Formats: sequence, structure tokens, C-alpha cells
Amino acid sequence: MDFTLTEAQQDLASLTRRILTDKVTPDVLGPHGSGGFDAPLWTALAQAGVLDAALPQSVGGGGFGLLEQCSVLAEIGRAVAPVPYLTSVVQGAAAVAQFGDGRLAERWIVPVLRGEHVLAVALPDYGVPCGFTAEADGDGWRLTGAQTAVPSGAFAHGFLVEAAIDGGRQVFLLDRDAVTVSPQRTVDHADAALVELSGAKAATSLGDIGEWLRLRGTIGVCAQQLGVVERALELTAAYARERKQFGNLIGSFQAVRQRLADAYVDVEAVRLTLWQAAWRLSEGLPAAEEVATAKFWTAEAGHRVAHTAVHVHGGVGIDVDHTLHRYFVAAKRLEFTLGGATAQLRGLGDLLAADPA
Repeated sequence: MDFTLTEAQQDLASLTRRILTDKVTPDVLGPHGSGGFDAPLWTALAQAGVLDAALPQSVGGGGFGLLEQCSVLAEIGRAVAPVPYLTSVVQGAAAVAQFGDGRLAERWIVPVLRGEHVLAVALPDYGVPCGFTAEADGDGWRLTGAQTAVPSGAFAHGFLVEAAIDGGRQVFLLDRDAVTVSPQRTVDHADAALVELSGAKAATSLGDIGEWLRLRGTIGVCAQQLGVVERALELTAAYARERKQFGNLIGSFQAVRQRLADAYVDVEAVRLTLWQAAWRLSEGLPAAEEVATAKFWTAEAGHRVAHTAVHVHGGVGIDVDHTLHRYFVAAKRLEFTLGGATAQLRGLGDLLAADPA
């Protein structure tokens, strides 16, 4: 494989960075533990063509794919931008485009590409039982159950929900009106939600695509984490070059240099495993093992880099009003989204055991 970024990836990343650099300010981010969605920024990304560029031309997109989406996500991570690109575009809109029809595209994708709507995806973490069940009811289904901490759920207009049915699983599309949503605060934002269904009527099923959504969502988390830890390391290295202690720059201390060097290796490990897994997924190749490996590094390395950044910054590193703290909490959230390091190792072990050759 070739790890060189495509021209489209570079162009989309550059465009996204310019927009986010200009528009993601402390006022937009809001106080720690609040917000999580900036509607004007979401609209600005849509108007610039960032949202539709990496979707098929058949639904009004630019014809690019997962690799380009990962480049956008890395920039979103660098800016810790409060936009639901992962759930709305990489998972939601992409799933409707691939497994739905023109009617569904008009109903669900077009408003997202205009920056008007948000999609949320309610998926259990790897190895966790499904929180919803579905029963056939005439020409549709009745869904019951609950799932907590659904990303982007607090402000979503539509939900993709995975439910157990007849010994298998299917993913259903539900309008906000059919769902009971209780907003929740996470470690960094107030954008998640407890999603509850009590006999909710669902007329649309996209089929058994839970694993498809999970793989894309996991690799999207890895891409966003790459941007978070890369920028956190840059901020920390810059701080070490200017902060003095005992009459010397702290960057001159051997222990600090070693921590920064280890963090650099961790960032590159996230980058390498991310692009390997993303490329295999984009080529339609089996990628479950590569995705699990990438998510392991995203969790493990993300944890180490985030803590290194805080430790080197000292007291300001734990100030919730300091820029660095946003990267720390973003890294911690992404560390556990769709399964932490231990869950990924267990899943990887299951995959290897199933194919001993």
C-alpha cells in the first residue's frame, strides 16, 4: 500500500483547517463540559463543500470516500471542533447512501449536506449486548430498549439504531419524534444523550449493517484522535521550549525530552495504524484486525500522550480554562469511544483465534 495522501485528501484537509482555524474560538467552544455542537460552524463547513465532498456523486457528493473523510476528521480533532462529522457523514449519511434508496437519500442525506440536520448512531461498544430489540409489526417494526451516551444524540434530528431481531441484528432509521432523548454531559461536552424507545414505530431498515457502521465509526475515532494527539504534542513541545524551571528551559531536561520522544513515537503509531486500516476499508478488503489494532493504539497512545501533555505543562495542564485541557478531555473521550484498549485486544484475540492459520 501507499501511505502518500491523495491530492483530494490534502485539499480537503487544507480547506477544513482554514475554516476551523478561523471559526473555532474559545467563545465557540464554550465553558468546559458545555456545548458540543456549533450550528453556524456546521453550516459553514456545508457551504464550503466539506460535508458533501467525501460522499458518492449519486447522492450529490464529490465522489471521494473514507480516506478523504479521515483527513477531515483529523483536522476536526486538531481543532477540537464541536461538529458531528463522524456520526452524520462518515457513518449516517454514508450508510444511507450505500444501503438506502433515492427516497431515503432525499429525506436524510440532503439536509445533512446542507448543514441543516444532524444524524446520530446508537451502537453498542464491541462485545457489548445490543440495547434495543425489534419486533415485526405489519409493514414495519416496533423497537424497545435504551442506550446511554449516544454521541451527538442531544441535538440529532435522526437516529440510526441497531436492534436485535430474530436472532440477528438490523439497523433502523428513526426520526427524532419517535425517540425519547435525555441530554447528557460527557467528560468534555454536553452533546451525548440517553436514547430510549418504548414500542417506537420504525418503517425503514437498512439491514444488518451494524458491523459496517462500527468499523467505519471506529476508524473515524482513530482519525479524530490522530488530530487531537498530534496537536497536543505540538502545544507541549512549544511549551517546553519556552517554560523555564531552575533557570533552565524544561525542554533541556532529559526526562522531559524522553517523555516528548515517547509521545512522538505514539503519535506516529496512531498515524501508521490508522491509514493502514482506513486504506483496507476503502478498498473493500477484510480489515477487522487492522481496525482493532488501530483503535488499540488510539486508546493506549492517546492516553499516554494526553497525560504527558498535562504533566509537562504542570499546573496549567489541569486548568479547565486552558487550551490544553480541551485536548486532554477529547483524547480521554476518544480513548473509550466504541471500546477501549482492553476491549480491542480481546476482540483482536477473538479474530486471531478464529483463523489460527
